[in-house]
Amino acid sequence: MRKFLKQVGVTSQQALEDYVRKSELSSGALDAKVTVTIDGTDFVHEVKGKIELD
Repeated sequence: MRKFLKQVGVTSQQALEDYVRKSELSSGALDAKVTVTIDGTDFVHEVKGKIELD
């Protein structure tokens, strides 16, 4: 489980940094949401928050 969560964290951070860099955003905040599901089950976990770009 930890290996999966580490992969999610690292790859998500890289993707977000790449998006911000390519979008040339430098200030403000982004509303963000992460949803984790498990195939074949009704498990859904959602985290919402803001990413500050200051």
